[in-house]
Amino acid sequence: MDSIGEMDIFSNSQNGGTLTNVSHNTGTSSSSTSSRYENQKRRDWNTFGQYLKNHRPPLALSRCSGAHVLEFLRYLDQFGKTKVHTPICPFYGHPNPPAPCPCPLRQAWGSLDALIGRLRAAFEENGGKPEVNPFGARAVRLYLREVRDLQSKARGISYEKKKRKRPPPQQIPSLQLQVPPPPPGAS
Repeated sequence: MDSIGEMDIFSNSQNGGTLTNVSHNTGTSSSSTSSRYENQKRRDWNTFGQYLKNHRPPLALSRCSGAHVLEFLRYLDQFGKTKVHTPICPFYGHPNPPAPCPCPLRQAWGSLDALIGRLRAAFEENGGKPEVNPFGARAVRLYLREVRDLQSKARGISYEKKKRKRPPPQQIPSLQLQVPPPPPGAS
């Protein structure tokens, strides 16, 4: 862990809590050696840890399950910025609605998917065993798939898996074997 103590603090939303971001920069250069991904992963890990502390009753990471991860993801929805049209909305299925509507703002599927990937890695980096990783639970994977499908239908745009760019096949000089013609009269 580097010397920047940065933590997103969540209060329990049932108690009227809000999201607060507290940063303490000690001015050292070790943060410049960490990648943006590593910094974000550390912030996400700290945020989830804070969520567990504020959980009623407080929850130890060792007792955390996929159900708690789902609860966390649903909690994060209140801070989302992606309009997700409901099936009764006149703009349901339209990628670019022409007017505003009262549909809820949610976390985008891609953001949730990336968050779970970072938390899954952080869990294992912090001593968790892969086979008990709550971020890799089947329920979490199914929830992410459900969110993706729901948002895809609401926007009228399907999410397609990005295809990996493969390098062009290298040309290997082929050896041309010369097969002599059969001798005359040998058929």
